[in-house]
Amino acid sequence: MGMGNQEAIKQLQTLMENVDEQQKKSFQNLHQGYPTETLARFLKGRDWNVAKAHKMLIDCLQWRVENEIDNVLAKPIPADLYRAIRDSQLVGMSGYSKEGLPVVAVGVGLSTFDKASDKHYVQSHIQLNEYRDRVILPTATKKHGRYIGTCVKVLDMTGLKLSALSQLRLLTSISTIDDLNYPEMTDTYYIVNAPYVFSACWKVVKPLLQERTRKKVQVLQGCGKEELLKIMDYASLPHFCTKEDSKSSRHHASLKTENCFSFDHVFHQQLYNYIKQQAIIMETSSPIMRQGSFYVHVPEPNPDDAKIAKTIETEFNKMDNQNGFSNSVNGVAINGH
Repeated sequence: MGMGNQEAIKQLQTLMENVDEQQKKSFQNLHQGYPTETLARFLKGRDWNVAKAHKMLIDCLQWRVENEIDNVLAKPIPADLYRAIRDSQLVGMSGYSKEGLPVVAVGVGLSTFDKASDKHYVQSHIQLNEYRDRVILPTATKKHGRYIGTCVKVLDMTGLKLSALSQLRLLTSISTIDDLNYPEMTDTYYIVNAPYVFSACWKVVKPLLQERTRKKVQVLQGCGKEELLKIMDYASLPHFCTKEDSKSSRHHASLKTENCFSFDHVFHQQLYNYIKQQAIIMETSSPIMRQGSFYVHVPEPNPDDAKIAKTIETEFNKMDNQNGFSNSVNGVAINGH
């Protein structure tokens, strides 16, 4: 980290001394004992502009306080509804990279977002973020004896169609929450199983992304197995990256059968049980608190993100008209978080 960056962190540290007690408490939940690294993330998210990073962080803390984000891991979603969310908002954690970074898998193409309300999809997404930041990453840091503050994401484009423009608003909302409140949390995005519709759209969207984001995105050939095995062990590969060819061993095929998106997967079971336990603890310490009641205000999207979303919509409509597709895409929002 250069001298200029270190000076920027010092300036932001000084500015943060003036926040109120509620915001200080929320900042502690945010940084988990690593305030300097957290300040660096917000500075990086605003190209090391101290004034802009300060506003971003203050707005984030205010959002956390107003929406009780610090209590979101004590607000369980009913089990049957949570299972429905997991069946339609495909995301999970399949393991760790060789460097100790959590491997987050996202089923972009096959997510339908049609089995729950928008607010529950948003709630579940924020719970995943907070569990990652407050439990998974601190545990990985302790295990490896060095700070681990990012993850890698493997985005599966299988099933991507021109029909999910109806979900673009929800996806933009989730992307906006991540951009403004969880910046620079992803080290690399690996795109796998990309069909033509993704490739065509990516050519249009890529120039609109900031350079630091573009550098994070790697579009891999096929299911990406060979490339991903360079950075993670076979056991950590997401299930959709384990397609076997004729030369692959049966032993390997039998090793990887778990669907990391499933509610029954060990990751989601641990997450859901953790939230239930936190709810019991909070109910005991504060009986008047309403468990499960949760609604989040979604900030206005960054103008650049709004432009990207509009470009995606325009491009898919153009492709629909040109090619006569009957299915109109599960929008993929890739940004710097």
